[in-house]
Amino acid sequence: MTDFNDITRASGPEGTRRAFDAAATVPKGRRPGPRLTTVSAADLDRIDFPEVVYVVPGYVSEGLTILAGKPKGGKSWLCLDLAVAVACGGYALGSVKVDEGDALYLALEDNPRRLQRRQRQLLGARPAPARLTFATECPSLDKGGLQAIEGWCQDVPNPRLIVVDVFAKVRPERREKDGLYEGDYKAIAPLKDLADRLGLAVVIVHHTSKRSDAADPFDTISGTTGMTGAADTVVILASSTEGPKLYGRGRDVEEFEKALRFDRTTGQWLVLGDAGEVSQSEERKAVLDLLAKAKEPMSPTAIAEALRKPAGAVRMLLGRMSEAGEIVKEARGRYRHPNRWEQATPCDIGDKVTRED
Repeated sequence: MTDFNDITRASGPEGTRRAFDAAATVPKGRRPGPRLTTVSAADLDRIDFPEVVYVVPGYVSEGLTILAGKPKGGKSWLCLDLAVAVACGGYALGSVKVDEGDALYLALEDNPRRLQRRQRQLLGARPAPARLTFATECPSLDKGGLQAIEGWCQDVPNPRLIVVDVFAKVRPERREKDGLYEGDYKAIAPLKDLADRLGLAVVIVHHTSKRSDAADPFDTISGTTGMTGAADTVVILASSTEGPKLYGRGRDVEEFEKALRFDRTTGQWLVLGDAGEVSQSEERKAVLDLLAKAKEPMSPTAIAEALRKPAGAVRMLLGRMSEAGEIVKEARGRYRHPNRWEQATPCDIGDKVTRED
């Protein structure tokens, strides 16, 4: 009987295919011709698959990732940060430790002078990594580009990350007989296949549309769902009223929504934490700052108006902050900072304010 575990462990990315091939059978009496490569549920259950390998833990796994955002939104800075972190074995996004390997950055909208300036800004006093390779030109994938990229993979000891910035520069021409969805799917399929075969991460940079009515940020990616359907992971760099955010969704990456800050001195995007928690933290700070400056305890309506926030959301936040002891709820539903009017009594405060409608 075939040892599926040995096959999978020994062959890395090829292990799954070999295990399936080893388990495949052809029913007796079947006529020659095309057939499916199948595996039974029992045999599949015995395969000891390796853990998902992350190039940037939590954000980019092996396979194909689409990074999309608005033009001039900082996508290239983010990708260069990832490439530098991989080549140095350092930290991406300010705090995410990555393993060292070889990285290829196809900066197809840049020039060597700009790349030098940006990498110096990101590196600071650190030496430039020899394991990071740049190219500012590449043929389209169907006209030698794919072979050129794979050739680089064969020339370096441990290819880990390839960044294509931007994908439109290497996109194959759509065939007339292909529909829009089929054309988009086929366009990125070669890079997806390359990433799977070699067990590395390919990040392609793409644009989002100008639409502002999308309830889901992933619906803003330019083109059809053929692109997102073929990719393993989709990451969106977007601006919001609460500041920059990074959204991610994928087959192997847990969905995330992170709050970001761009450090203009270092040229690095920094992850501040989960967007919801960061936003709530900022809102709590705003409430405390407001109450610390207030001349008297304030009503929820007055607080909402001062912060220009929805009254319902502010009431809920005030309730949670009061329960946590961060603020003090006084008579008639007013709130005060814990360090203000410590000697005040409900009657004293009541003399200063009127009941809220």
